[in-house]
Amino acid sequence: MVTRHTPTVFVLVLLVVLSGCVGGGTVAPSEPRTESASEASASLQTANATTASGTLEVHYINVGQATSTLVVTPENETMLIDTGDWRDDGEYVLAYLRAQNITRIDHLVTTHADADHIGGHASVIEYYEQEADGVGAVYDPGIASSSRTYESYLDAVERYDIPLYRVVSNDTLPVAGVNVSVLAPPAEPLAGGERNENSVVLMMTHGQQRFLLTGDAETEGENYLVETHGDRLNATVLQAGHHGSNSSSSDALLDASSPQVAVVSSAYQSQYGHPHEETLARLGERSIATYWTAVHGNTVLTSDGRNLTIATQRNATTVAPELHTAPPIEPGATDPVVERATLVGGVAATPMLVATDGGVDTPVTAGESSGESVGSGESEASTPTETEPPADDDAATAAELSLVSVQADASGNDHGNTNGEYLVFENSGNSPLDLTGWTVADEAGHTYTFPMGFTLAPGARVTLYTGEGSDTDTELYWGSGNAVWNNGGDTIRVSDGTGTVVLEERY
Repeated sequence: MVTRHTPTVFVLVLLVVLSGCVGGGTVAPSEPRTESASEASASLQTANATTASGTLEVHYINVGQATSTLVVTPENETMLIDTGDWRDDGEYVLAYLRAQNITRIDHLVTTHADADHIGGHASVIEYYEQEADGVGAVYDPGIASSSRTYESYLDAVERYDIPLYRVVSNDTLPVAGVNVSVLAPPAEPLAGGERNENSVVLMMTHGQQRFLLTGDAETEGENYLVETHGDRLNATVLQAGHHGSNSSSSDALLDASSPQVAVVSSAYQSQYGHPHEETLARLGERSIATYWTAVHGNTVLTSDGRNLTIATQRNATTVAPELHTAPPIEPGATDPVVERATLVGGVAATPMLVATDGGVDTPVTAGESSGESVGSGESEASTPTETEPPADDDAATAAELSLVSVQADASGNDHGNTNGEYLVFENSGNSPLDLTGWTVADEAGHTYTFPMGFTLAPGARVTLYTGEGSDTDTELYWGSGNAVWNNGGDTIRVSDGTGTVVLEERY
């Protein structure tokens, strides 16, 4: 259970005037409810330095066409970033928080005032102030909205006398146990004060793991990030901007941040088409493992400061261009969250994403992990990786098939050069090896089946290309229209005709 904590650093410019509740569907536009944070930046920078001790949890909640993210720090402080859409009035978020035994929200962050990001603010504040241990502070970019949802949120802040602060680039949120830097918006608003472009952008750092959350920042907001913080954007995990819109997650931002994992929060068959195919293509070109709340459900990332465990409600493809073909999961679904993969190493190391056993429905709740870390290692994907046959005689006899070379990183566009990806296998046994019905699979479940009658002579090699072509005795073709092997690391699993795993290699 998460217990109430008092923030360790709380020196900010407090809101002076809040408007009262106004009837009707909308209210007149109002001035930002907070003073500039420029005077507070120095105080914010004195927050305790983050150590990599303990476990950080980041929960991307499935709230449909909206966004809400729960952070639980190693010191059990909680930060809730946005609260979903106004049409469900915080229902999904509150249900999730209660299921996670969250008894207090230490930090409530408003990325911007759009109603699909602050839809549950008023309800969350009311619940925690009346029935739980309260809300410690609220952070806002200071760009007002004329919506009734925004007015209700501010009324709730005023009613319960919660400190409300305007935050801008180079501020630091006083979150105990993790470093949370504000990268945007600038003190002088972008794009004439357009709300999306002035979203609060956070970089959260825990040891070697860094999480970049960009709200709904679009072209101008992302340009500002790259131009102002280019050398600080490197992150392990990116929350795709604006629900996966093609106006966000640009080439420039992806190149600057170089994420290994992306999370998209939007509805299935969204009325806006989110996530857009262009965005998914950009993620796919970089082999970024992509999780979409509409198909993976609630997605929980757990970090010890070096390794990152990824758990979801549903097991689905993480190949970005294939996400629209996966079946949906509804917001509010109660399926347990199960571990799917572990990223070994963060931005300060060569990361490797490896699959874990997702077949056991072990729920993951705040403060718990459903399993142990898997493996470690490094890889070079720019050139084929040579591997030695097993040294153990019994292992060699049992498997006979050896993986001797991996080329995961094709030249140019991976999806446009699928035959630039390949694996080379060798029969390391002393007798012919009939591979009829044997399969090769990656950690995402993409599977190739060897053709009927295909046999490797002792010492013979065969190259399995990802793309199209005509099979020969030494060359086989998967026939995939997209790249299969992740440039940042993958698991190659070979099973015989009975389904028994006879070879498993991680690179």
